[in-house]
Parts: sequence; C-alpha cells; structure tokens
Amino acid sequence: MKQQTYPSITILGSTGSVGEQAIDVALQNNIRVNALCANQNVKRVEAQARQLGVSFCAMADEHAAEELRVKLADTSIRVFSGMDGICEMISIQNDPEEVVVNSVIGEAGLKPTLATLQAGKKLALANKESLVCAGDFVMRLAKERNLEILPVDSEHSAIFQCLRSGDKKAIKRILLTASGGPFYGMRREELGEITPERALAHPTWNMGAKITIDSATLMNKGFEVIEAVHLFDVSPDQIEVLVHRESIMHSAVEYIDNSVIAQMSVPDMRLCVQYALTHPCRVEAVIPQLDLTKTGKLTFAKPDTETFVLLQLALDSIAAGGAVPAVLNAANEIAVGAFLSKQLSFTGIFDVVSETVTKLSDARNITSIDDIFAFDSAARTLAAELLKRN
Repeated sequence: MKQQTYPSITILGSTGSVGEQAIDVALQNNIRVNALCANQNVKRVEAQARQLGVSFCAMADEHAAEELRVKLADTSIRVFSGMDGICEMISIQNDPEEVVVNSVIGEAGLKPTLATLQAGKKLALANKESLVCAGDFVMRLAKERNLEILPVDSEHSAIFQCLRSGDKKAIKRILLTASGGPFYGMRREELGEITPERALAHPTWNMGAKITIDSATLMNKGFEVIEAVHLFDVSPDQIEVLVHRESIMHSAVEYIDNSVIAQMSVPDMRLCVQYALTHPCRVEAVIPQLDLTKTGKLTFAKPDTETFVLLQLALDSIAAGGAVPAVLNAANEIAVGAFLSKQLSFTGIFDVVSETVTKLSDARNITSIDDIFAFDSAARTLAAELLKRN
C-alpha cells in the first residue's frame, strides 16, 4: 500500500514537551519538518536540525541565535533571531500547504500565531495563550483568511473530534475534563506550604514546568475554558468542567438529544499532535491501545472553585471580555515564575493574580490588538509590584 503523504510542518517550541512529541510523530509518519523554533536550548535545536535536515531555525534569544549560527555554519540552514525573526521565518516559507505547530509557552506564542494566519498557513495550536489573550482577534483573522485552526491540547482535540458527530447548532454542552492536579481534595489552608518540587509532580501528564503549575492551581483548566469558547464558538455557560482523575476521557460533547459523544484514549499527547497533522485522516497508532478492563472505572466530580479560585476567576474573565483574560494570563505568568523561583508561596499565586485582575478592571474596554499588548504589559508591571508585598 502506498504510504499517505502529508503537508510539511514548522515546529515552534521544538524543545518543549509538545514540540518533542511533534518531532516523534513527524518521524513516524514521514512528515517533512521545514523549520524549528525554540528559546535558548542551542544544543538540542542543533541536534534536531541536523537529524531532520531542516531549512530554517529561529531562536527567541538573540545570543542563542548567534551561537546556533556558529554551530550550523557547515550547513545551509538559515537561522533567525528574536520575535521578529520568528515571524519572518514563518512568513518567508512559500509552501501554501505547510502546517505550523505552535507549542510555544505563554503569551510569547501570540505573535507567531498571528504571523501564521497572516501568511495564510494552517495552524496546529498548542499555545492556548493565543486564544486566552486575543481569541476574538485570532479567530476573526482565521475566518477572514478561511483558515482552519487545529487544536493540539488533549481536551480541545477531543472536543474537535467529538464535534464531527453532530451539527454545531445541536451542541448542548461541552464537558471539559480535568485531572484535578496533584492537590485534588486539599483545602486552601493545606496548600500554603506547597513547594515547587511537589507542585511539579503531576499525577498523569508529563508537561513543562509552567503548564504543570497551572494544572496544579487549575488555572490551566480556566485557560482551556476560554480557549474552548473561542475555538468552538460557544458561550461560557455551555462548558462544564469535570474532574476526571483517570485522564482517559479527554472531553465530551452533549447534544440536544442528550446523547454524549466522548473521546477516550490512554493519556499521550502524541495522539493529539498526530490527529492535528493528519486530519481529516486517521493513521496507525503512535500510542498504546486503551484497555478499559485495566482502567477498571471512570470517575467524575465537580471542581472545587472555592479552594482553587483561579478557575472561577478565568470564567469571570471570559465573561468580562476585552483584555481581561490577557491581564489574567500576564499576572499568572509573573506569579508562577515567582513561585518556581521560590519568591512566592503557592497560594500567593492566587492572591497576586486575583488582585491584578481586580485592579485592571478597565481592561474590558479595548479596540485593537495593540490594546491587548498594552494591558499585558500593564498587568506584568502591576503583578511584579504586588510580589513585593507577598
């Protein structure tokens, strides 16, 4: 049988967890990788570039880019530097069928998302902050360019797959699952002494430090609600978060006839990456087969938003609209960074983010993407000032 061919890809965030898994999927499916992008890990990017035979690389850190140029001087690989360089690299590649996998962490992924869509390329999105910070602008641009955004996050990939079972007008609810994180069942008074080491021990998924902490605070789930609102054009009250400790059902869609279509598999991000890159086709598995007899049972519970207040704050932020979700994200990035460097307590993350969002309530009023970036900057400044009091 002739092997199926797929469009070539660019991987942004190639040294992160999703980026590495995207490379694995590409190698197993004979998908050409044209370009790579990372922040500072020169050694790993050099190894990836040589293994994959890419044409382009970009490093967000300009010193790292210069070092990579020296390392790759014996090749024809062109190296770009800084955010402008990353966006230029995306735009100059002339393959109209190319898919850009954006797995950059944080707000830093927004400009590459916009550059991808402006270049008329299909986007496989693992950078949820693009939609958290500027969902209205991103989705409008995608619609104007008639471009599809393929979700890579496990929950949104699951929803995307479930939505093939019915018409969008027939959606009643989206059931968005959450593992509950490592501190499920604990009360706020028990969380005060949590260390970064404990918080980084996620019970199910192997992720980068930032996302793992967001999972522990349930902020990640709040971001995913905001992302789902934009991706699937539903209202926040059509989304219900369910704690599902086994992480087997990755999300589900309930239709108006009360039928529920769920997507289940072993928890492995390679499936989500592969489906985004081969959609609408399904291809041979890159993950183990699901054995429900070994799973034994599936459990579901409501999240504790009184203890893990950031989930409710995220729901309030998407209801407020404007740049409020961008403020939420910016404050969270500052607070999580401080926690990881042991400058802030675990519950201090809740306090810094909540106070920043409260004090920048005027973020509801925006008219352009520039306003998003302005409020992002203001939130980072304010959150940094609040750190001094915690």
